[in-house]
Amino acid sequence: MPDQVITIGHKEFSVSCQPGEEQYLLAAAEMLDAEARTLLNQIGRVPADRMLLMAGLMLADKTAEADDSLKSAQAEIASLRDEISRLHARPEPEPRRVEVPVIPEDVTDAFTELTARAEAVADELEARAKG
Repeated sequence: MPDQVITIGHKEFSVSCQPGEEQYLLAAAEMLDAEARTLLNQIGRVPADRMLLMAGLMLADKTAEADDSLKSAQAEIASLRDEISRLHARPEPEPRRVEVPVIPEDVTDAFTELTARAEAVADELEARAKG
């Protein structure tokens, strides 16, 4: 097992970890050190065991808050997935019927006849004007 020297709150500690786990140990040590330094800046000198306990509790509090946020986000995702499934499962809406008014055939026939008469009158007037 590789030994790593980590620094927490200005104090060095030698710890062992599994091969390949070094980066995780160092990342965890950095988080613990950040909490320990915050604690030392606020309180001042603290015995190592008390500093580690308080820094660990501060990290545990942040972890609990992150867990709560994660659970809330997972519940919201599940709810949204249910809503999506429900929306996909519902039947397609019935198409709307749109009625377009149709001009009755007898009216179009009447307009055709009137047009023919008007053209005949126009032709007759034009012939009279020329002649």
